[in-house]
Amino acid sequence: MLKDIISVKPLKNYQLHLRFEDNQEGIVDIQQQIKFTGVFEPLKNPEYFAQVKVNPELGTIQWPNGADLDPDVLYAALEN
Repeated sequence: MLKDIISVKPLKNYQLHLRFEDNQEGIVDIQQQIKFTGVFEPLKNPEYFAQVKVNPELGTIQWPNGADLDPDVLYAALEN
């Protein structure tokens, strides 16, 4: 079952602290989830990476250029 992300906090080294609607939370290393090419290329810039926000309509995280990630994949990748 899809669980929406309700909060995100960017951390160092391309990591994000995520909280889901079921109160599960933890850290995801984005470097392990994507290659920094195509729509994800701007994320190589730490200042741009830190602009991540929750898109409540999609229930996931998103960057200003529209890049987003599947919340199910992120949920499975949580490191508590």
